[in-house]
Amino acid sequence: MLILFVRTVILYSIVLAAFRLTGKRQLSDLQPFDLIITLLIADLASEPAADMGIPLIYGIVPIFALLLLQQIISYLSLKSNRFRAIICGTPLIVIHKGIIMEKALRSARYSINDLMEQLRAKDVFELSAVEYAILETNGDVSVLKKGAQLQPSYEDFELDAPNSEIPYMLIEDGSVQYEALKQAGYNSKWLENKLKETEIKNPHDVFFALFNPAIGLLHIQSKENKGSKAFFIDVNKENKK
Repeated sequence: MLILFVRTVILYSIVLAAFRLTGKRQLSDLQPFDLIITLLIADLASEPAADMGIPLIYGIVPIFALLLLQQIISYLSLKSNRFRAIICGTPLIVIHKGIIMEKALRSARYSINDLMEQLRAKDVFELSAVEYAILETNGDVSVLKKGAQLQPSYEDFELDAPNSEIPYMLIEDGSVQYEALKQAGYNSKWLENKLKETEIKNPHDVFFALFNPAIGLLHIQSKENKGSKAFFIDVNKENKK
């Protein structure tokens, strides 16, 4: 009985250490491959913990093998957008400018009821209040309300509400997102000129460049090895010149 207790404590400690090394803090943070590895690790640990006839090493080695696999996949996902899209999928816009995207819902195997349930979890009970809803890769739904519905409400002050627009990630970890740049209504030459207005001359030195068309603000931050400096460019002000 004492041996069984010790085996269980050892396996518990190993599994706990493995989960801590994944860097995940809650279940909602898990990507599909993380969830699969989590289930496999739990199953591998339960067998030698309950069966004295199974050598302890038969549970420990596969657990460390799965942990190594998870770390490799996480690293590749961090370095390659294409690999991350294959493994984790990509965010899916299910409501665009207040219009439900039927094709997107079908591809996600979502019904209207499923969508409404997710919106209610965000304290949104009226579809008419939603400008954008994005189905994230972890299954959560991010919601951007229409301008008049934002808190504090512009309607409460009888003011004209600004248009709600989804921000565009123009540069991600040194890689220019040309499709996002196109959707924002600009080209690579425009982005190059904006970079020249900062201390950052090369897109590879940019950690991220996020453009918010609702307020016309371009937020640029350099990579850590370049000082992690932030720059803000008012695009609307320049367009008025």
